[in-house]
Formats: sequence, structure tokens, C-alpha cells
Amino acid sequence: MAPRRAALFDMDRTLVRKETASMYVRYQRERGGATWQDTAKVLYWVAQYTFGVLDHEEVAKKACLVLAGTHETVMSARCDDWVSKHVEEHIADHGRRAVAAHHAQGDLVAIVTGASPYAARPVARRLGIEHVVASELERDEKGFFTGRFEEPLCVSEGKVVRAERFAKEHDFKLEDAIFYTDSLTDLPLLERVKEQVVVNPDPRLARVAKQRGWRVERW
Repeated sequence: MAPRRAALFDMDRTLVRKETASMYVRYQRERGGATWQDTAKVLYWVAQYTFGVLDHEEVAKKACLVLAGTHETVMSARCDDWVSKHVEEHIADHGRRAVAAHHAQGDLVAIVTGASPYAARPVARRLGIEHVVASELERDEKGFFTGRFEEPLCVSEGKVVRAERFAKEHDFKLEDAIFYTDSLTDLPLLERVKEQVVVNPDPRLARVAKQRGWRVERW
């Protein structure tokens, strides 16, 4: 029997046409849980991410501290409501079709994202995607967030580490997989897989894709 192939999808600016951080802070602001200063800070981080100068670990530390003492069930319910109200309308139709095509081919399909699983799982459910590989938040034995994240973040080389663990658990090889993403920060994983699909690429990844002859799509 031929080994199973995996189709891996980034979330922000790939399956979802926009980045989700600013949408989440907008949701929080509507609920009274964030200020305009919080919005400005997130937009600054998004701009840094776009231009490839974001310190992911420093931002993650700050974001995790805000969640300290919150129970994961609260976060799960909050994120499901947020996705319903702010994110679902931005899920790309092309992304839906690509996911459906991979399911029809019998491929294992997963979201592999730098976001938390609480943000990614509601999107995955709406697309019928069973698996999520994400940046995990540390919890205590009762399920409350400690204010720290579990290393590594699912970003850059850390995304490769987490994807390799996932591949081992599900009996496939990254070298046989296909990966869809928009960002140059995902270059380490793009270089590990068999097939690269560059979706809505940032300027730096667009240049690399052109140089290497990778497929580019606009969703």
C-alpha cells in the first residue's frame, strides 16, 4: 500500500484571507475586553510580521501573560464565538475547494499554524479538517493557563519540529507532503515538503517562489 499523503495548510492569509490577530482584538474590544491601545499594538505587530521583523517569542510571551488564570474552556467558547462573528466570512472559497479536493483524494488534511489551537480549531471544524498543529499554551492540572507557552512555538523552525512530530504520530513523511502558505517565515517547512503552494504571498515569499518555480495562487 502506498504511504498516505498529507496536505498541510497555514491559516492566516491562506485558508483565512486576512490575519486573525486584528480580528480577535476587534472582537475583544466589542466585548469590552480590549482598548484602542491594544488594537494599535496588535496592528503594529501585524505590520512587523508582514515585513518579517516580528519577534514571535516576545509577542507570544506578552499575549500569554494576558491569558494567565483563564480556563481553556472559556477560551474555547470565546474563540468559537469570535470565529462565527468575525472570521468565518473570510474563509477563502478557494481554500474550501482545495481542502475538499484533498479529502476526496484520501489525503490526511491538517491546519499547521502559529496561532493557538483555540483559534484554529473552529476554523478547522468549519472546513471539515480533523487535525490542527498549533502553538500550544501551557495549562496547569486544572486547565487554567499559566501565562506561558509550550516550546517551540509553531513558527519557522518550530513549525517544522511540530510538523515532524505530527507526521510521526500519523505515519506520513513530510518529504511526501504538500504545504500551502503565504509567509516567508514558513520557508523551513516549505523546503521540507515535496510540493509547495504559495498562497497570497508576502513580497519576500513571492520572490522566492518565482526564483524556485513554486506554484503561486491567489485566494
